[in-house]
Amino acid sequence: MKVAEIRALNDEELNAKLKELKSELFNLRFAQATGSLTNPMQLHNIKKDIAKINTILRERKA
Repeated sequence: MKVAEIRALNDEELNAKLKELKSELFNLRFAQATGSLTNPMQLHNIKKDIAKINTILRERKA
């Protein structure tokens, strides 16, 4: 997800997207623990997207 796309969303949409990404991260971690994760880079990408969203939410609060 690109930063420009994230900035276009409002706070409610960002919080919903953040919740969705966190649940997806949980599922990917579970898949990794059981050995069924096919693409380990998915974990990396999801973590980066979560960080981007958190950064933008904090910028808006300041």
